[in-house]
Amino acid sequence: MDYLDNYTKEDFKNVYFITGTATGGKTTISKALAQKYNFFRYDVDEEFDRHKLLSNEKDQPNMNKHFENADEFFLRDEEEYIRWLKDNSKEQLQFILKDLIEISKLQKVVCDLHLTVEEANKIANKNQIVFLIRKDNENIIQDYCNRESHEGFSKYINSASNPKIAKENCNAVLSKLNKQRCIDIKNSDFLWIERDENSTVQKTLEIVERHFGLIV
Repeated sequence: MDYLDNYTKEDFKNVYFITGTATGGKTTISKALAQKYNFFRYDVDEEFDRHKLLSNEKDQPNMNKHFENADEFFLRDEEEYIRWLKDNSKEQLQFILKDLIEISKLQKVVCDLHLTVEEANKIANKNQIVFLIRKDNENIIQDYCNRESHEGFSKYINSASNPKIAKENCNAVLSKLNKQRCIDIKNSDFLWIERDENSTVQKTLEIVERHFGLIV
């Protein structure tokens, strides 16, 4: 039995989910919503270290996998790397959902996280979730490293013996993962917004606000 079967959509009635692909705009839009409406903003990346302390190697082997250095982390085989990213997210989701239930008992929450279409169908109503996806997958890592909030990631990947190769491999992995996720998202019934050169924060925010019923 899937652990998601232990939850119902009613458990997350006070949560707005901002999900999608890497560098699709999740962080920017979730921050804008939280600031404008005084929602509690829940960022899964910021919670990972705490969740790891609550995890164990038997039940969450991917969260507890140890890497000796940046080369071992970034220069993995593409398929193994993608599998680890997917399984790591699924393992952490168990802790995320428990947090969201507790936090949302007292206040509205906007959550920036990674969800598959299958996972989203189990925990969220259509008007509670939006998928933000990226059209261009060529420079994901460059954009990711340029963000101030990702300084730690930037330092880590640049510590590889050959940062250029590490970035190329990581970008190839995320591009492949994003491509399949975009196909799944576009074939779903969920609202999705594709980021391109003409996208603006204000325009995207307004679409999300209307979808969530925050403005008419």
